[in-house]
Amino acid sequence: MKIGFLTSEYPHEKTGNFGGIGTSIKNLAFALSELGHEVVVLVYGQKQDAVFLDNEVEVHQIKNIKIKGLSWYFTRKKIQKLINTLYKKNKIEIIEAADWTGITSFIKPKKCPVVIKLHGSDSYFCHLDERPVKWINRFHEKRALQHADGHISVSDYTAKLTNEIFKQNNKFEIIPNGIDMRLFQRNTKLSSESKEVILYFGTLIRKKGLLELPHIFNLIQAKNPKAQLVLVGKDSSDISSGNSSTWKMMQDLFTPKTLEKVTYLGPIAYSEMQKQIENATVCIFPTYAEALPVSWLEAMAMEKAIVASNIGWGNEIVENGISGFLAHPSNHLEYADKILLLLADSSLRENMERHAKERILSHFEINLVANQNLNFYKKIIEREKN
Repeated sequence: MKIGFLTSEYPHEKTGNFGGIGTSIKNLAFALSELGHEVVVLVYGQKQDAVFLDNEVEVHQIKNIKIKGLSWYFTRKKIQKLINTLYKKNKIEIIEAADWTGITSFIKPKKCPVVIKLHGSDSYFCHLDERPVKWINRFHEKRALQHADGHISVSDYTAKLTNEIFKQNNKFEIIPNGIDMRLFQRNTKLSSESKEVILYFGTLIRKKGLLELPHIFNLIQAKNPKAQLVLVGKDSSDISSGNSSTWKMMQDLFTPKTLEKVTYLGPIAYSEMQKQIENATVCIFPTYAEALPVSWLEAMAMEKAIVASNIGWGNEIVENGISGFLAHPSNHLEYADKILLLLADSSLRENMERHAKERILSHFEINLVANQNLNFYKKIIEREKN
């Protein structure tokens, strides 16, 4: 099969910054390629038009067209033309696009089917954040879903809430993000040397519960002064308050004594992230807004006990009390107690670590996920031919 992906982000030194969407697309693209399928990735919003190979994956960088007030339209038409060309040259049979800002809203290839995958739209995250969404983003996201030939969602929660937000009744195939377990082999020697290190990795931003984290860690420190908190990820501004730094806001919420036990490393290379996960005793994700976070899967794949959010998608990843603990981010005492329990009880923690890896292998292993995607693509292609 010949598959295309349309995205605003992709993990490579040539394509700039990326997040969870880019990571999940690359994981899937590489897995499909290894299974013998041809994969093309189209990355828009680039500084130049270029084509390069990332292993066997062909990556097209697309520079947006700059015309005041009409950039969005002409950029979409440029992408549409490229998709038509690739289809005509038999380079792709189907293209999958992320829902973020509705890039396919005015893209209608002549023959190539378009599938939308929900990773979490701007409208979705604004709804979870309880803040207004830009009308233009909502317009494009809704239109893209209406005109898609097929619909996938990384979680059932995201599918149901997206239909509710846009007042639609799309039938979504639920296919989660996947993890290549070969990239997440635990170093047992390093792990055994870890001492009460609590790790958060991801963007420092309100929607991921970072303003709850100081209150949680203050409670932990009061009962376990040896506990350390390590933060990894880029800082961000806070939309709600207008503050330019979430990290600065967090520092004011820690007690002075607790702050001494906090280490903020900032953003680090993806290749270095494994070392931080290995060195952690517990990984924590007190987030309010996700679709199906790759970071949780990565920690679990590395056989780490996690304490994560119990909102919606959380129950689709973690079996509470078995492969991890779930708690609401605003319940600081419960959240802290779950972490303290894992720090204190090595037997419980090791049991949870084992079940976390088993959970990834049975539900989120990349080849399993890749074949689910392939079956869905085949169904859409055959339907559109008839």
